[in-house]
Amino acid sequence: MSMFRIFFLPNWEHAKDQYRLLGENVAKLRTDLMKEQLATFRSQLEDFARKHKNDIRKNPTFRAQFHEMCAKVGVDPLASNKGFWAELLGIGDFYYELGVQIVEICLNTRSHNGGLINLPELCNLLRQRRKGDRGAVTEDDCLRAISKLKVMGSGFEVISVGKKKLFGLCQRN
Repeated sequence: MSMFRIFFLPNWEHAKDQYRLLGENVAKLRTDLMKEQLATFRSQLEDFARKHKNDIRKNPTFRAQFHEMCAKVGVDPLASNKGFWAELLGIGDFYYELGVQIVEICLNTRSHNGGLINLPELCNLLRQRRKGDRGAVTEDDCLRAISKLKVMGSGFEVISVGKKKLFGLCQRN
């Protein structure tokens, strides 16, 4: 056995273990810090939502920006209509109500368009139907409501044809 192995190998193994432990501690500290920052951010997001509840409900642009901000931190206010966000903002009910109205419009216009309707036209018909403050609906709102319909296995979906988006009942074989 060489002198190198006798003197340095045991020290090398010890140093390697120390570096591994140090790495694990640093990783745990970083994870704990990230969890703390995320909890703080979510708390601030909840406060923001409480303060701007009416704007989120009534202003479609503000609502879309709020959804985008939530998505970036992994919060889905639409995940459950019985969850904290739905209860606080009432947006779960908003999208489910919108989904029902979208299906009704699609079924009512089926004899004219074969069951496929252009998304902007669908939004216009929805706005006419909802009128007033309730009429402020965007394509983003329609797409979110349609995504809620998919959970029910309804067969309704958005189809892209070129740059156009069509909505309708699609049966897959």
